[in-house]
Amino acid sequence: MPTIDLPHGPTHYEVNGSGAPLVLLHGGFCSAEAMREIGEALAPSYEVHAPERPGHGRTADVEGPFAYSAMVEHTLAYLDALNLPKAHLVGFSDGAITGLLLARDHADRVASLVAIAANLDPSGFVSDEEAAGTMSAEQHQQLTDEYARLSPDGGGHEDVVVGKLVELWKQEPQIAPESLAGVTAPTLVMAADRDMISLEHTALIARSIPRAQLCIVPGAGHLLIRERPQLIATIVREFLAQ
Repeated sequence: MPTIDLPHGPTHYEVNGSGAPLVLLHGGFCSAEAMREIGEALAPSYEVHAPERPGHGRTADVEGPFAYSAMVEHTLAYLDALNLPKAHLVGFSDGAITGLLLARDHADRVASLVAIAANLDPSGFVSDEEAAGTMSAEQHQQLTDEYARLSPDGGGHEDVVVGKLVELWKQEPQIAPESLAGVTAPTLVMAADRDMISLEHTALIARSIPRAQLCIVPGAGHLLIRERPQLIATIVREFLAQ
């Protein structure tokens, strides 16, 4: 897995396939591994990029809190470093929020957007009681094991990363629905039927983006990208072919 030097420090990434560039933006406390099956399914038709943000996967953490503005800057720096003037974006959770901000504020860099399990603000989360059923203990353990196996900071740094993510999720994002009216890229908004983002909030995102399409994936929770990867890849492929 190659590394590229960005302003945020060395960033690990993968590139597979050929065709128009498509960038996978992973979620919080995830890595490129979480979207690997989707990327492999899309690689026959697209040049699939999978960068890992600071504090995630094989990219070391950096000092200071996490912020979505920094995730946007990191993605733009990656696009510039790989000489990608414009790319299709497929983002999950924090990656989907990053994609929404890029499509809104840097429209010239986004060919299309698939936003999976995004929220506009912290009110988009379901109640704590409902959230308990959106991700299994086994899924949590898988993410923890991957962090310990992949992170150059070592498994002992997990508490720092999780703490920074929790603080981020309490306060951000703060995206006004009406601000998405300026998104011009073709957009697919997706979530699971048992997601930790409410169905009503997901529908609000879709309604706020001109001509956006909405897809609710059945039989899945927040980690739908791992529960239904082939279905998601099929839906994304058909969306991009329109």
